[in-house]
Amino acid sequence: MNERVKDIAVRIKGLRLLGGITEEVMATGLGISPEALHRYESGEDDIPVSLIYEMADYHGVDMTEILTGVSPKLHDVCFIRSGMGLEIERYDQYRFQSLAYTYANRKIEPLLVTLDPHNSPEPVTHKGQEFNYCLEGRMRVAIGTQAYDLSPGDSLYFNSMIPHRMLALDEKPARFLTIILVS
Repeated sequence: MNERVKDIAVRIKGLRLLGGITEEVMATGLGISPEALHRYESGEDDIPVSLIYEMADYHGVDMTEILTGVSPKLHDVCFIRSGMGLEIERYDQYRFQSLAYTYANRKIEPLLVTLDPHNSPEPVTHKGQEFNYCLEGRMRVAIGTQAYDLSPGDSLYFNSMIPHRMLALDEKPARFLTIILVS
């Protein structure tokens, strides 16, 4: 098991226990089964980023605390140098870098995402809205029954409660900026 996944699992279980919340109550609040929550908390299954957002919201903490164990401290400005975003290892299909992880009480989550052309992720949903801006390569964004092909400079804004997934096209990686409204 990836050490980072194990650390996140320990933190989410710890938050639940500190709050005196049972697995059943927490699972119901998140809209998942108690068995799924147990697998996430034991590190058996990797936790989707969208669910980490929901867990952070449920516990009233910043997502960065769940991912790193450290609370963000900045309130006025967050400066992240190129390549220095917080790596979020969630899926083989996506490589995420949080571009504002040191800023406390974020209302949006800006992420730099690289798509692996050799993987096909399952659709996800999460609260809020999402903005995608294609930077490199070509990508397909499937939202519900519709598909949109993006090239560098193209953008897409959508309701992220609709099942969606991103795929790299042309057998090449694609990179895009996504901004997710988290509150």
